[in-house]
Amino acid sequence: MLNNIAIKTLASTVIGLAGFCSVNATALASGFAIAELSTAGVGTANALVANPDDVGAFAYNPAAMGFHDASSLALGTLFIGPSFSVKTSTGNQESHGADWVAAPMVSGALVIHDRWRAGVAVNAPFGLETRWGVNSFPALAGSSDVEVQTTAPPPYPPVPITVTVELPNGAEPTASKAEILDLTPTLAFRVTDDLSVSAGMDYYYAKKARLDSTLTTLSGDGQGYGYNLSALYAADRWSVGVAYHSAATVEIEGSYRPSTDYPALRGVLPVAQNASLDLNLPWRLQVGARFKITPDLAVEFDWTRTGWSEFEDITVKGVGGQVILTDKNNWRDVNAYRLGFTWQVLEQTQLRLGYSYDETPQEDDYFSPRIPDNDRHLLGIGVGQDLGRGWQVDFGYMYAWFDGKRDVTGSRPYGGLGDDINGTTAVAGEYDANAHLIGLELTKVF
Repeated sequence: MLNNIAIKTLASTVIGLAGFCSVNATALASGFAIAELSTAGVGTANALVANPDDVGAFAYNPAAMGFHDASSLALGTLFIGPSFSVKTSTGNQESHGADWVAAPMVSGALVIHDRWRAGVAVNAPFGLETRWGVNSFPALAGSSDVEVQTTAPPPYPPVPITVTVELPNGAEPTASKAEILDLTPTLAFRVTDDLSVSAGMDYYYAKKARLDSTLTTLSGDGQGYGYNLSALYAADRWSVGVAYHSAATVEIEGSYRPSTDYPALRGVLPVAQNASLDLNLPWRLQVGARFKITPDLAVEFDWTRTGWSEFEDITVKGVGGQVILTDKNNWRDVNAYRLGFTWQVLEQTQLRLGYSYDETPQEDDYFSPRIPDNDRHLLGIGVGQDLGRGWQVDFGYMYAWFDGKRDVTGSRPYGGLGDDINGTTAVAGEYDANAHLIGLELTKVF
């Protein structure tokens, strides 16, 4: 019995590796996604896939490079200030993450022929950071005396005996952190004056991965590959764009260390163990249409579909490659709806405004405090200023917030140590979150 509890405990803590994917950005986009890929995107709430004019659209739709006759380099940073909390039976608990974190937004385009362009982008489309204090979740806090069956040690006969030991109530999540970077080299071709297409690769690198609980510490990193395809059609006052990023698998390799706070688990949990899993990232499809109301004022509506059902199964492997646990998240594919405006108020100055509504893929049955999620609203404003001689500076601000507080009661009772806590009464509470995002970017057109 004691061995079974220990194995389940190890599995339930290792399985949390799947939730370490979001740059302290729980309240930015669905699941653990971060949709902000450029400062112009921050200002328009990410409604840029059909924009043939702005260099900031390259990260959303590389085919837009085909409509630009000059090479360019954009260097930017996304600053994220999140806040999320849970109200449980013992009061309000705040997640103690970093006040502000930064993510890269880099995009370059090179004219290599009249109709050919080569590009590269670096951004962080996925990530997570949560830091819950000990005793944040009452059902998991503390320890209790438990009667378990074990085998009498030598020199006694190997017969089952019942003993009373002190065991923790659960593996309470404490710190989770990771950042998944995406390096995207692409090639665009101007098919006609009105149509450009592109294809490229997504190289994902998971770094700074950390997963802690009151019983274990896990850390690791990994990499994976995908591909992307996009197209942009622009004629007269209308333009239509589509961009697709394939699903990808990031192979995570990590190290495991058990806590020594509970002597009853010593000698049962390994002193150290390698742990690995395949983290399945979702496919992303964004389709948009843009209309120039006047030569200086344009509006764009985008629809984004994210294939979070790819995140359904997680298989955790331990020493020797044996399967420790296969678990299901049962996330669902979801939509986001984005509306963006650009107004060339002066020849050198463009104002931007955007609103987005993002659905959550996470249902109550599998709710995780490592990725507290809900439907959310995003409101962005921004400005782009031409400095002359090919230089431009961009600023964007976005506020993201939950669509009401999420009241989680638990779809089933918590079964105690070794039980998967996700979706149970152990994580019951009223969750809330919001985030401030600031984008700064400097662009040089050659």
